[in-house]
Amino acid sequence: MAKAIDITDRKTSYNSIDDKNVIFFIQAVRHGFTFRIFWSIAKKTPFSLGEWSGFLNMSERTMQRYKREHKTFDPIYSEKILQVSLLYNLGIEVFGNNEKFDSWLETQNLALGGIRPKELLDNSFGIGLLKDELTRIEHGVLA
Repeated sequence: MAKAIDITDRKTSYNSIDDKNVIFFIQAVRHGFTFRIFWSIAKKTPFSLGEWSGFLNMSERTMQRYKREHKTFDPIYSEKILQVSLLYNLGIEVFGNNEKFDSWLETQNLALGGIRPKELLDNSFGIGLLKDELTRIEHGVLA
């Protein structure tokens, strides 16, 4: 049985994942996140509910209904919530604090084609690209 970890913990990032955690994440995503779990993750990030709805490709109105009706997110949405959360926590690890990382997310980035990093959080390819860029920054390999 995989050790249960707190997915809302800021120390849980791509750098902290081992095989046991992956099994836990798979099970958590398959089960789906409640709005309460989502909100405990979301409020630790600088993203508004509107930005989260964009990342999840879901209307803000639907997000409000999930909140009101205490709905559970489908696995596809739960997986994206987890990916954004893990990436955000990785960014804090790399930059040393959330203020510096938040600033990086908002700043146009030449290495990313002149777009703001947070604009890439709406799909897995963008999240992968940001993860790779954070790894390069972490290791001092700047483009």
